[in-house]
Amino acid sequence: MDQFVIDNMENVAWLQKGLVVLLSIAFFWKLIRYMWSFLKTQKDPVRVLVTGTAGQIGYAIVPMIARGVMLGLDQSVILHLLDVEPAAEALNGVKMELIDAAFPLLKGVVATTDVVEACKDVNIAVMVGGFPRKEGMERKDVMSKNVSIYKAQAAALEQHAAKDCKVLVVANPANTNALILKEFAPSIPEKNITCLTRLDHNRALGQISERLNVQVSDVKNVIIWGNHSSTQYPDVNHATVTTSSGGKRVRELVADDHWLNTDFIATVQQRGAAIIKARKLSSALSAASAACDHIRDWVLGTPKGTWVSMGVYSDGSYGIQPGLIYSFPVTCEKGQWSIVQGLKIDEFSRKKMDATANELMEEKSLAYSCLK
Repeated sequence: MDQFVIDNMENVAWLQKGLVVLLSIAFFWKLIRYMWSFLKTQKDPVRVLVTGTAGQIGYAIVPMIARGVMLGLDQSVILHLLDVEPAAEALNGVKMELIDAAFPLLKGVVATTDVVEACKDVNIAVMVGGFPRKEGMERKDVMSKNVSIYKAQAAALEQHAAKDCKVLVVANPANTNALILKEFAPSIPEKNITCLTRLDHNRALGQISERLNVQVSDVKNVIIWGNHSSTQYPDVNHATVTTSSGGKRVRELVADDHWLNTDFIATVQQRGAAIIKARKLSSALSAASAACDHIRDWVLGTPKGTWVSMGVYSDGSYGIQPGLIYSFPVTCEKGQWSIVQGLKIDEFSRKKMDATANELMEEKSLAYSCLK
């Protein structure tokens, strides 16, 4: 046989062998990727603590968490429910309802009045329980009760929670309760302790949506500065609305600076009181939803170009005293939040931001006096 033909046949054989090898590699690579993606979907359950679970907000939030609203539809959870001894029977009733609801993502429920058992190995803590201000009570009396509660719960989290535990304080005074918790849980990173101002943020979005008759999902980048109290400052100076012709500034579309600087701010500040007056109960549903929003964005990230409001440990940004838990605009990525920098602050905003910071400094002093 001609040598040229033999050489060609050998080359073809080598090519065939090479092709088989390449196809085999491609097949096994696809198989490995498929198996890896399958394994990745089998996430370990996240342990989520909710304190004050027999109360209104606790009762509203636990089914949301169990349904995947907080951490996503691919993340299973084990719920840790904590309340005080007098609420033990009601707490057990909540546990029974969670079991009866047969949530596919719910892999276990720990219902207890023991703070140590409740905090054991938790990855996320939603601190809803607190002592509410009652008629005739002085501000210092309420602060003293909450300092005692948060000192004890902080100590339990410090000793028994997962080392990377993320904490969200909901109970009022939320900013200062979070500060006390940080004081007595020093091994929890300061960036892992936050308080809820997302409820106020969502209220501001809702007011703009109603005013402009647009979808609330089209409104973004409002800001809640400061304290979760009546001194908070809802700021729309950087907020936009998505329209058919692109993003438009809220101030431009509303075209009523007087309303934005007066009634809008007052409505957001006083919304909680208005709801109590209307339904004779606090705003449990919206608070629970906002807490889920807060944790979801913190863990899974904020959409590109969008920020949200979180009460976080001040690093001195925007001239706010370091060491306060103060609400800033933040973006979140890979489980970490970052304060949005470089926003222009006008004179009106500066006064509002400083006023709510001053209130937080007063609360901090009051809380520390209770500790003594």
